[in-house]
Amino acid sequence: MVSARIDPAAGSRGESPARQLAFFLARFDPSVAALARSCRAAMRKRLPTANELVYDNYNALVVGYCSSERPSDAIVSLPITPRGVSLCFIHGAKLPDPRGILQGSGNQTRFLRLGSAKDLARPEIEALLAAAIARAKTPLPTTGRGRLVIRSVSAKQRPRR
Repeated sequence: MVSARIDPAAGSRGESPARQLAFFLARFDPSVAALARSCRAAMRKRLPTANELVYDNYNALVVGYCSSERPSDAIVSLPITPRGVSLCFIHGAKLPDPRGILQGSGNQTRFLRLGSAKDLARPEIEALLAAAIARAKTPLPTTGRGRLVIRSVSAKQRPRR
């Protein structure tokens, strides 16, 4: 379901979600786009059964990892902005963070900035991911492959470069 019009230049009519996402990423600086692609590949490998819900919002391009196609089942997301890529823990305020690496002070979410996809394999980040997955309201499927779903595209967006 798309809640706003998709940029006609994306060729969204008849285009696969993968091609649409490639178009969204191509609007970023090449270094940010490459970082986003490598982080997404690492997340697909780490969460193969999760659905990827894509939101091309006003402030950021966000790829959420969910146990279903419901946004309320999101566990983590990759917000992509012109400044880089972060890993956002949707319920990060409740996660154990003994090293204090999570940023943010809200009641629910926490995040950390990613310098490379290799950061996702760091033991302290892997422990946070494991804890977030274990605490998920709806568990991830144990078999199958998650889908890539373009959920919404905002008509008005900040520049991506």
